[in-house]
Amino acid sequence: MQSNVVAGREGPRPITTLRGWLDHLAAQDRLAVARPGLSLAFEIAAVAKRLDGRKATFFPQAGGHAMPVISGLVSDRGWIAEAMGVAPGEVLTRFQEAALNPVPWLEVRNAPAQQMVHRDVDMTRQLPIPVHNEHDSGAYITAGLLIARNPRSGIQNVSIHRLQVSGPNRLGALLLPRHTHMFFEMAEAAGQALDVAIAVGVDPLTLLASQAIAPIDFDELTIAGALHGAPLPVVKCVTNEVRVPAEAEIVLEGRLLPHVREPEGPFGEFPQYYGERAKRHVIEIDALTHRKDAMFHTIVGGGLEHLLLGGIPREATLLAHLRRSFPNVCDVHLARGGVCRYHLYVQIDKRQEGEAKNIMMGAFAGHYDVKQVIVVDDDVDIHDPAEVEWAVATRFQADRDLLVVGESQGSKLDPSARNGVGAKMGLDATKPLDAPEMKFKRIRVPGEESVDIGRILENDHSWRQCLKA
Repeated sequence: MQSNVVAGREGPRPITTLRGWLDHLAAQDRLAVARPGLSLAFEIAAVAKRLDGRKATFFPQAGGHAMPVISGLVSDRGWIAEAMGVAPGEVLTRFQEAALNPVPWLEVRNAPAQQMVHRDVDMTRQLPIPVHNEHDSGAYITAGLLIARNPRSGIQNVSIHRLQVSGPNRLGALLLPRHTHMFFEMAEAAGQALDVAIAVGVDPLTLLASQAIAPIDFDELTIAGALHGAPLPVVKCVTNEVRVPAEAEIVLEGRLLPHVREPEGPFGEFPQYYGERAKRHVIEIDALTHRKDAMFHTIVGGGLEHLLLGGIPREATLLAHLRRSFPNVCDVHLARGGVCRYHLYVQIDKRQEGEAKNIMMGAFAGHYDVKQVIVVDDDVDIHDPAEVEWAVATRFQADRDLLVVGESQGSKLDPSARNGVGAKMGLDATKPLDAPEMKFKRIRVPGEESVDIGRILENDHSWRQCLKA
């Protein structure tokens, strides 16, 4: 496969290493360095959450551990655009291009990720793994790219799962019904374990690529290569055949055990509630490799980094999906109020009556997490919740413009659903095409956008001085 996207691109280049990204954040005064020795239990998460969306955080000697912790690396949409080397309005287009034009990875022999190799694994001692939310069942790896190979085809899948530290070399894993789970079912049916690797501490674009909504047997590391503009260097694991990013800070190599389930949870999830405790899949770790000066990346459960990493790839996928049938779809946005998963805003250049409801149904089919769709005209800024609410307030009537679909598949992490089964709602907040021109004409003050406030306002006079003059 060859990419025709990156060649000839002008403007800023993408930032393709984690350390380069930290340098960039520091240069922009967006990287805070905490005092040494903060507690791994709640204190790191509390600081990272307070700075969420404003600054990433570097925690030296966290919990007395020699390995530092980093958090909040991609907690702002504009930062992700900077990492890509594009304007904020081009993020979805750039991600779509990368997904359509993947770049195969390049295997190397020597990798920073394998500078140190430990076959006697004790994660509780060797890694500074934090506890985030109040009722979490313990320490969790939250920013690990779980990489698994299809037992039949050998093609990899990359995803992020919550991973509970259940013992020195044991992790409890929540596997939702997606590709990793399908791979595991194949292996378990044959009575075999599924080899996996967990890469912690990768560059922001590889992190983002891991969340792509791609078909089965589509290695998301090839999307990372397209976003980088060059093949992603990977290295074969020490104990299995999985290939991992060669520049990763830390890699855990292990196996998803067949016919083994152990208690996992609760854990603070993206809906801002706790994922319940239940018997889950188990990973046994065989080896730990890392850089000599490794850093441990943690994502605070339910924070902005958590939400945006899931939201932006879904937006790109949903936009491409809808445009295949509705080319007049201008933009989509998974709203933060809908935890960047459940509430989708769709902006359209309306052509005919009734199409908004078709678009809603298309969006529901695009990803089962989507629970509510609001369709608006192209004069509404879908990245401004007040604008969308205004469109609903002034262009929507429930008896005419509401679509409800009951007993449909949704998110298993939605606490209002019944084991993932619930209702979906669509709102058509578009103007009627045959409405009189002035009925829906938005008010506007001529010259408001172009007025030079700095030139006009007097900064050295009080209103009383002006009154006397």
